[in-house]
Amino acid sequence: MSSDFYHISILPFSGIIIKICRAYTNSQEDFEDYYQEVCLQIWRSKHTFRGQCEWSTWVYRVALNVCLTLLKQKKTAGQTYFTSDVLPDVIVTENRAFEDESLNLLYVAIRKLSEVDRALILLYLEEKSYQEIADILGTNANNIGVRVNRIKERLKKILDEKFN
Repeated sequence: MSSDFYHISILPFSGIIIKICRAYTNSQEDFEDYYQEVCLQIWRSKHTFRGQCEWSTWVYRVALNVCLTLLKQKKTAGQTYFTSDVLPDVIVTENRAFEDESLNLLYVAIRKLSEVDRALILLYLEEKSYQEIADILGTNANNIGVRVNRIKERLKKILDEKFN
């Protein structure tokens, strides 16, 4: 991968790549592996970008697909992965990605969502339109609003349980 490609085509979108990788990993080591693999896959697949969507949308799709693939590989290999209902507090203390504690807590709650719900709420937090979210996830835009509201209620419940 050339330095120019990284600086022009990946670095401007590193924020969303980092958020996606954080949402699907529980340790700094896994995060770094996922981030590196996403960047490598973007570079390897750049010739498949047809310009039918924004580059940022395509980067998001690649990042999401890479993270979901790596997650499935870990599950298949039998590696420990903490899913929606059980996420030990020790992981929370080891994976502080943000200086703002409320953001760390939000990401802990997001990691408790299903894989698809995580992707959806990350796109919502990136202020993507319902149509863009639907295009990226390959679903219908009509039900995105309903799903976003349900996810927000679930996140509120998770965070309320954490503090009450």
